Amino acid sequence: MKVGHAAWAFATPALLVITVFFFVPVLAALIVSLTDFDLYALADIRNLRFVGLDNYRQLLHSPEFWRAVANTGYFVAVGVPLSLAASLASALLVNSRLAYLAGFFRTAFFAPVVTTLVAVAVVWRYLLHTRYGLLNYALAQLGIHPIDWLGDPHWALPAIILFAVWKNFGYNMVIFVAALQSIPADLYEAARLDGASVWQEFGRVTLPMLRPTLLLVSILTVAGYFQLFAEPYVMTQGGPLQSTVSVLYFMYEEGFKWWNLGSASAVAFLLFLMILAVTALQVRLTRDAEAR
Repeated sequence: MKVGHAAWAFATPALLVITVFFFVPVLAALIVSLTDFDLYALADIRNLRFVGLDNYRQLLHSPEFWRAVANTGYFVAVGVPLSLAASLASALLVNSRLAYLAGFFRTAFFAPVVTTLVAVAVVWRYLLHTRYGLLNYALAQLGIHPIDWLGDPHWALPAIILFAVWKNFGYNMVIFVAALQSIPADLYEAARLDGASVWQEFGRVTLPMLRPTLLLVSILTVAGYFQLFAEPYVMTQGGPLQSTVSVLYFMYEEGFKWWNLGSASAVAFLLFLMILAVTALQVRLTRDAEAR
């Protein structure tokens, strides 16, 4: 058997799985987004009509959709830098030569990632409780009045950002730890011989060596944060006053609350275009920075 035929023979099962479980559903969703697929069409396919780009036009003129886009954009703009900073700081901590019980802290920081979301959401709802929450108790000791974290439209999304950062930063920490351990120790020794301080080592050695990893982690984090759904679904159900409705939560309501499956499919593709545009911008900015 020729090498090329052998390669295709090994790749075919994986390609079939990807085609059946990815490309076919994506193509079906694209077709559905061009129709008025709803509860009536679900009952009788003869009620299905082709509407072209009408679903997309209606979404682009929908204030509720743009409110969801604004909420998601705020979540990404604030949550991603916080998550990256927490991940990198914790990675530097557990990778430090002075770290004590580094294995314990690595496990402790990663534990929220593998913890059931519903379970930790119950704990966080108690921590954020207006009257009995530990966070408000700590604020009261500083003379600050209690905050209705999950009931105030101004504070609900920041509270969810705080929860999401705590829940997910450990995943990126593991990637950063692996990248830090791959940096040659000779670079740090040379920097110390030149009289570099700790901050100069970080800025002149660590960050440049972590640049490819930072790009990878930022792309993964942005893509994940754009798909915000579980946190508001469990914590606030999109409230109060729609202040925590994300694009994905809006898609869920369109598809499974109002049964506008055509519109929900259109939301999915608009979300895909948003993620694609932001990812392309990240790659472009990174290349421009490297070119300089």
